[in-house]
Amino acid sequence: MSTEEKPAPPRSLAEALRGRDDVSLAALLRSRPDLVTPVPTDLTQLATRAGTRASVVRALERLDRFTLQTAEALAVAADPATYEELSGLMAGDDGDPDVTAALPHALEVLREQALVWGGDDRLRLVRTARELLVPSPQHPSPTGLGPTVREAAAGMSPGRLQEILGAVGLPSTHDPVSAVDALTGLFTDRDGMAALLAGAPADSVQVLERLVWGPPYGQVTHDPAPHLRWLLDRGLLLPAAPGTVVLPREVALRLRSGRAHRTPEPLPPAVTAAATYRPQVVDGAAAGQALGALATVEELLKDWDEGGPAVLRAGGLSVRDLKRTAVALDVPEPVAAFWIELAYAAGLLASDGEADERYAATPAYDEWRELPPAERWARLAEAWLLATRTSGLVGSRDAKDRALSALGAGLDRSAAPEVRHRVLALLAQLPEGAAPDPESVLARLRWERPLRGPRRDERADRTEGSTEDLRARLARWTLAEAELLGVTGRGALAGPGRALIGAPAPEPQPQPHSPSQSPSPSQSQSPSRAEERGAGGPGDKLPVHHLHHLHHLRHRTPPPSEPLPPTEQAAATAAAARVLAPLLPEPLDHVLLQADLTAVAPGPLQRPLAELLDVVADVESKGGATVYRFTPGSVRRALDSGRTAADLHSFLARYSRTPVPQPLTYLIDDVARRHGRLRVGAASAYVRCDDDATLDEILADKRAANLGLRRLAPTVLAARTDPAGLLEGLRAMGFAPAAESAGGDVLIARADARRTPPRTAPEPVPEGPPVPDDALLTAAIRAIRAGDLAATAPRKPDAGTTPAGGEPPRTGSAETLATVQAAVLTGEAVWIGYVNAEGAASQRVIAPVRVEGGFVTAYDHTADEVRTFALHRITGVAELADDAG
Repeated sequence: MSTEEKPAPPRSLAEALRGRDDVSLAALLRSRPDLVTPVPTDLTQLATRAGTRASVVRALERLDRFTLQTAEALAVAADPATYEELSGLMAGDDGDPDVTAALPHALEVLREQALVWGGDDRLRLVRTARELLVPSPQHPSPTGLGPTVREAAAGMSPGRLQEILGAVGLPSTHDPVSAVDALTGLFTDRDGMAALLAGAPADSVQVLERLVWGPPYGQVTHDPAPHLRWLLDRGLLLPAAPGTVVLPREVALRLRSGRAHRTPEPLPPAVTAAATYRPQVVDGAAAGQALGALATVEELLKDWDEGGPAVLRAGGLSVRDLKRTAVALDVPEPVAAFWIELAYAAGLLASDGEADERYAATPAYDEWRELPPAERWARLAEAWLLATRTSGLVGSRDAKDRALSALGAGLDRSAAPEVRHRVLALLAQLPEGAAPDPESVLARLRWERPLRGPRRDERADRTEGSTEDLRARLARWTLAEAELLGVTGRGALAGPGRALIGAPAPEPQPQPHSPSQSPSPSQSQSPSRAEERGAGGPGDKLPVHHLHHLHHLRHRTPPPSEPLPPTEQAAATAAAARVLAPLLPEPLDHVLLQADLTAVAPGPLQRPLAELLDVVADVESKGGATVYRFTPGSVRRALDSGRTAADLHSFLARYSRTPVPQPLTYLIDDVARRHGRLRVGAASAYVRCDDDATLDEILADKRAANLGLRRLAPTVLAARTDPAGLLEGLRAMGFAPAAESAGGDVLIARADARRTPPRTAPEPVPEGPPVPDDALLTAAIRAIRAGDLAATAPRKPDAGTTPAGGEPPRTGSAETLATVQAAVLTGEAVWIGYVNAEGAASQRVIAPVRVEGGFVTAYDHTADEVRTFALHRITGVAELADDAG
């Protein structure tokens, strides 16, 4: 009976990748999108790119703590290492069932991300990753281990090594290499080390206990104490530099019972609940916050309707204008910065681009106001979830000690969308109505991304009193901002917030906070490679629909730390609006007028009523019920907007559930009687009035001196000031003038008159290349496979045409033409070198179909399609070996 030969183990990462199927390659390119930008020409180039320092650092930063600990253990293990050796380093001599259970998956993640390759009998950490994680004096390892005996003894004299062998009771050797091997063997032997340490002085044991978990370095004088001398004589401490000694790695591991880490963390910390409420209470509180968010954004932009604050020369909003806005919104300055940045991220606010640049609402704001309340909220929530601009940084300072201002540069943090999404996803894992303990959320995030601490640009954000890294601060800001926006209610994730991130409906959890039942983030986000492969073997082509199915399989629920793709996010946002809509109260069509010139709106008002009331009255207080106050100025504002006294009486009678108070009727009539008797136009400015006695009164008033008035006619006064200044001056004197056009018509002043030109919302700043979609993955894998076929196809040996080292062939024009024509007749494939019109050289495997007019039409195996090649651009041609396939 014949038996299949066992495939030879891969000798390089490229060979390991060559043995993967298309599903596994797709998983690699999806988890490390920088590898596919641009698309590698073959698997060798893919392996080279996967081993570059920048790519490896990015991949390591996305590992959870236990997977990273596994990589750190491989960095201090032999190269190559066996699975048993790795398991011993992670679980220790006594074993740890949790570590033993979690280790296969952690190793599979490292393999999938091309950080580890080889079988279980020859595990190899990518060289760049080993260099980054291996212990060194300059970059201590989190394992707390030092160099090996061989590394530490590299500079020692042979005589000194023999003295150490004698001190520990080992026979002398003939060379330093065998002496180091003998010493290493003793230190790794459990019984031998136990016997050696049994005779150690108590002070010597205390020194070892201080160094065993790191740092492994210590200082000694030129005349060490007896207990230190005992350790030095037996090689338990080896010299690392003048006055410095180090505990060898083998000694530390034996003292640690074989464990590389003091505390392996195979299980993620559980996110615990600080309080629990009924889901209806949470949804109701979130709906109230959502209404408040809409009202606050509208109030902000209404305040800036006629032109908001000026733009600073360096960009952004001044500290004084931020304070004014905070006072107008009746919120603290950091909260005001949040609302301003949210409106900007949603495209509702921008600078007008004029010479005297100011901020104002955009035309998109008018479209947004016409949407139903739930859809308006969903637009804001989506903009917040995806924005990279971080309002929490406002007030801190950058690397050049410049203050970061609202709407200014330097607020983008590419990690913000990922952190926001992940925090909400963690909240979604809790039972409905459970508000999380913030510290447990931070602990979970630190476990999932232990290397994502402050980088150089993040350390530059010096917020007073803050010692946390950026991700921790982003998480705290997310919890606070989600509550302001109504994504959460009383700290718990509400139904609309759950829909916003595409989270599934919660399922009953008998023990929701048990750490032993909490799966690893990477365990919950993807199936095993064995499940993904099915029956496919290495090199199997993966059709688009299969990749799409794989993508759907991986993303049935949102990834633990990444935002949804754009199309899925749009669907989730629409679902959030649908969930919120029934939670919002129906807008009211009435108010309650009171005798003290106020009107009470007991709830949200219908838009036409709210807009009219905003014009004719001023908001006095907000809350569950909004109180409006009628003043002479507010009534005049309504008259300026084109409404008459009769319109205002009709409006109040129509929308009030209570009789119109007499004082309010008198107020409207009194202001209307005086409104428009004076007319202001442009001379520089002029005033005209049919009642010349009124003009006499103005001229006689001392407060009009700075207006520069003079009489042109019995009913006309000219002024040196501009019309706007003249209007303000006359109103300050107690008159109610109206502006008029050049034709003598009254100008109607509308509150929403000022808008910026059309503006697009700011684009988020991505963190590295985007995750490739299924179509790009399919095309990239096909191109890589075809390029690898061309690069590795066996060629017939021909010293005259085929250079060594796999370089493209070189042949003369006549020989090239003859070989290609022969291939047309035989139908065989050939290997060519080709230079395109841009001068880029490549090698391809083609099957020529015809040769005519100086061109070769052939099936290009590299591109998997029929192409035409210019003969004069073919640098050479070589026949493939008979077994090429």
